[in-house]
Amino acid sequence: MAQWIRYLVVSLAGGGALLLGVSGCSGGGSGGAKVADAAGGGARADAGADKENDDDDDGEAIPLAEANVFFELNHTDGDLGIHSLIDGEAWRTLSIESPNGRELLGIEVKGKLQRQGLTELCFESAEPSFDELAPETFFRRFPEGPYEIEGETLEGDELEGTAVLTHLLPAPPGNIRISGVPAAENCDADPLPSVSGAVVITWDQVTRSHPEIGRKDEDIEVVKYQVIVERREGPAPLVVSVDLPPSVTEIEIPSSFIALGEKFKLEILVREASGNQTAVETCFDVVK
Repeated sequence: MAQWIRYLVVSLAGGGALLLGVSGCSGGGSGGAKVADAAGGGARADAGADKENDDDDDGEAIPLAEANVFFELNHTDGDLGIHSLIDGEAWRTLSIESPNGRELLGIEVKGKLQRQGLTELCFESAEPSFDELAPETFFRRFPEGPYEIEGETLEGDELEGTAVLTHLLPAPPGNIRISGVPAAENCDADPLPSVSGAVVITWDQVTRSHPEIGRKDEDIEVVKYQVIVERREGPAPLVVSVDLPPSVTEIEIPSSFIALGEKFKLEILVREASGNQTAVETCFDVVK
């Protein structure tokens, strides 16, 4: 769920970014905060990013700086959702239209907020389990193709962008290990893996699409991994979130963070070139 966060971003040697905070905005992730994307990628197309060159002298529409629509699969929980991240000039209306011409979302700013305008929209849909909504039914609701995003600025100019949505979902990362110990299937496992000393997370590189959901077993281009470790105890959750390039499948979690607790949740997300991503979740304990 999108929300504000107090955070600190630290650059990592060799690429990537580290975020420490209490919660986050899931603009491109699941439950974790969106941080500097050192690996590149993204879920947008035809969405010009240079606002300084957005001269509307010819009456042409102003391109949105961000026009992202993508899917997120939680492989562990068995659910799918549609997400979006849109950013651009201040607007008073915004809409998303599917490839079949039907409007999926329409927003109109009212009252005094209409004079101020909005610039960014980050949302994710409800994610019912596959028992309630089968993947095949979900994909029929949201077909592949271009999703047109249009808006109107405070000055009455047109905003536009196009996001190309696909049903290509990364396979889940396999062979996840925590300091050499195989990860549990989920957080309900009993007992959970226990480790001591340095906490090193490793997994196998992902090169193919999901074997059972969406466009099955195709070659994909992974643009980044996101590793999120959350403390499960204490008055408020604490989170470490790291974006890694696709060539990196190992990371040591800072000992200063691990020292803050004994029970942790691990999430690894795999993002492919269109922006779609697959997440797996597990938990582990640390013995002091």
